[in-house]
Amino acid sequence: MPKFVIEREIPGAGTLSERDLKAASQKSCKTLRDLPEVQWQQSYVTGDKLYCVYIEPNEELIKEHARQSGFPANRISQVTAIIDPTTAE
Repeated sequence: MPKFVIEREIPGAGTLSERDLKAASQKSCKTLRDLPEVQWQQSYVTGDKLYCVYIEPNEELIKEHARQSGFPANRISQVTAIIDPTTAE
C-alpha cells in the first residue's frame, strides 16, 4: 500500500503543549475510525508545520481526512523509496 508524507502548515505548531498535541492526536484518531483503510504512522512537529506519515490506498483519502478533521493538507507527497544508513552498505 502506498505511503505518503503530508505537510500541514500550522502556525506555532512547535510551541504546542503536550496537552495540545494529545488533543490533536485524539481528534485525528477519532476521524481515522471512520476511514479504516487509512493508517497514521507518525508525525514530526516543527516550528510552523507538521509532517505526517500515512499509509493508505490513495491521495483522495488524505484529503478526506483533512476535510473531516479540520487539519490542513498543504502538500501531499507519495513516498517512492525509503533510505537509511544501511542503504550505503
